[in-house]
Amino acid sequence: MTCQNMSPEWTFLADTVMGGRSEGRIDAVTDGGNLATRLTGRVSLENNGGFIQMASDLGGGGRPFDASGFTGVAFDARGNGESYQVGLRTTDLTRPWQSYRTSFDARKEWQRINLPFDVFEPNRTEAPFNPARLRRIGILAIGREFDADVMIANLCLLR
Repeated sequence: MTCQNMSPEWTFLADTVMGGRSEGRIDAVTDGGNLATRLTGRVSLENNGGFIQMASDLGGGGRPFDASGFTGVAFDARGNGESYQVGLRTTDLTRPWQSYRTSFDARKEWQRINLPFDVFEPNRTEAPFNPARLRRIGILAIGREFDADVMIANLCLLR
C-alpha cells in the first residue's frame, strides 16, 4: 500500500456559525517527532450546537480533487482517548451538514489510521460518494458534550 502525502491547510470551524456554543482552536505543534495540527476545545450541545472541526479543502478554492485513483485516506493520530469522526465532502454536496463520515478513536499514543473510502457512510445525503469529486476533509469532534484534544499528522491518500 502506497500513500501520496497531502499538505493540508487546516482551518477551524465550529457550530457557532449556526448559533451553537462550542469553543475550540487549532494549533501547529511538534509532538513525538511529528509535525501535527492539534484540535482542542469543548463541544457543547447548548443552543442546538454540537461540533468543532478542522477542515482542509483538498483541491483549493473549492475545486474538486480527483481521488479516483486512490482507495482511501490515512493519517497519524494521537489524542485524549475520545472518538472523533472524519468527514469527506464532494462537490456533489450542496448543504453544509452533508458529508460522508466514519469514526476513529484517538489513543494516547501515536497510531496510524487507515480508512478505505468504503467505510465512509453518507450523512444526511442520498448522493453516492464520488472520489473524483472530492473537495474537503474534516476531523470532527461532534455529537456529544466533551473536551476534544486530537492531533493529526502525515495525512495522505492511499493507493
